[in-house]
Amino acid sequence: MKFIVAFAALIALALAAPVDEKDAQVLKYDSDVSADGYSFQYDTSNGIQAQEKAELKNFGDDVVALVVRGSYSYTAADGQVYTVNYVADENGFQPEGAHLPKV
Repeated sequence: MKFIVAFAALIALALAAPVDEKDAQVLKYDSDVSADGYSFQYDTSNGIQAQEKAELKNFGDDVVALVVRGSYSYTAADGQVYTVNYVADENGFQPEGAHLPKV
């Protein structure tokens, strides 16, 4: 009986072990590209998630540029999940996250 309990505990530890970064696999990937923008989303086996959407914006005087909104999250070495939300537009790249300093 002790062997079965020890074996079950060993199996549980092996399944709970974090995935080595070099062995991470893409679990989900969606992408859409059109003439006036794009979007994508993915999840990986090591806990990374990302999504992004871009749309063309007309700034007048024949100036057209992409406006991008998105987010990504990952689990750091300290075990904490960090999330960054961002916008990239005529005002530059603007990230926000609870772990990022406020300017």
